Amino acid sequence: MKKIAFFDAKPYDKVWFDKLFKNKYDISYYEYKLNLETAQLTKGFDVVVAFVNDDLSEKVISVLSNNGVEFIAMRCAGYNNVDVKAAYKKIHVARVPGYSPYAVAEHAFALLLSLNRKIHRAYARTRDHNFSISGLTGFDLKGKTVGVIGTGKIGQVFIDIAKGFNMNVIAYDLFPLKDRNINYVTLDELFSKSDVISLHCPLTEDTYHLIDKTNIEKMKNGVVLINTSRGALIDSEALLNSLKEGKVKAAGLDVYEEESEFFFEDFSNVIMKDEVLSALLALPNVIITSHQAFLTDEALENIATTTLENIEDFYADKPLKNEICYRCEKAGANPNCYKNMNGRCF
Repeated sequence: MKKIAFFDAKPYDKVWFDKLFKNKYDISYYEYKLNLETAQLTKGFDVVVAFVNDDLSEKVISVLSNNGVEFIAMRCAGYNNVDVKAAYKKIHVARVPGYSPYAVAEHAFALLLSLNRKIHRAYARTRDHNFSISGLTGFDLKGKTVGVIGTGKIGQVFIDIAKGFNMNVIAYDLFPLKDRNINYVTLDELFSKSDVISLHCPLTEDTYHLIDKTNIEKMKNGVVLINTSRGALIDSEALLNSLKEGKVKAAGLDVYEEESEFFFEDFSNVIMKDEVLSALLALPNVIITSHQAFLTDEALENIATTTLENIEDFYADKPLKNEICYRCEKAGANPNCYKNMNGRCF
């Protein structure tokens, strides 16, 4: 029976993984994250199951490879924390490309609705028997323009929800979809015309700090920013300053660029050392959730199911449709790409 080391394990992870993996694999759950220190624990394991804030840098990959790990199963869509070049020809790496676009898109819209109608502040007031509604004024979403950056599966669902609220939708993507009725514009036009901007693009070298001081200055005064994608898409200090100045009216964040030190853990009895995060949390027009947009029953089942399929395909010598590889990515749609011809990156 193959042995699996499962890092950054939470109770909600175990529900579906125990159900689907029972009697198939020997799983050891570790509550702590994978890093250079905890990677030493993987000796004797065949598979590592990792998450968004685990460290899969070159040094960690080297330790895993030396320990005999054959396969890394990312139980998430993003993999900017994986050095795929270092893994090439050492360890195959697969991901879960789509577990529930509805979960993330709905959470993004929940952040927008809560910020706009001040639900978080109203809740806090009425808990203290304060029923004043002063300062809780919002605006009608109908007729407002929402700019969607990234029109993958999640972005498309978000667009559909926005259209249901009769919002005017404009979008930007490096690879516009031709079979969808989406009004694509340039990035600068999106910044200048949007009342709300929602981020649904991956984190790459090109999108790192996409929302910075320069691009924030291009935006409408009073814009609302929503980010349920990756924290480093936004320059946090620039966002904080723009919130203080009133350029940005409100921000709903499910991700934060330094989140790996804090998210998914309880720091309620600890003094927060990240001054930017502390300042953002203190603002009444900011809602921060701890990377929970994916967290629905349906998504958790899909994550476990696809992770299991990825592992079983690997050991059955089947094509790895969800494998990630820096060479195949660079080859793109090239029919001579090794993965296209052989089903695996190496």
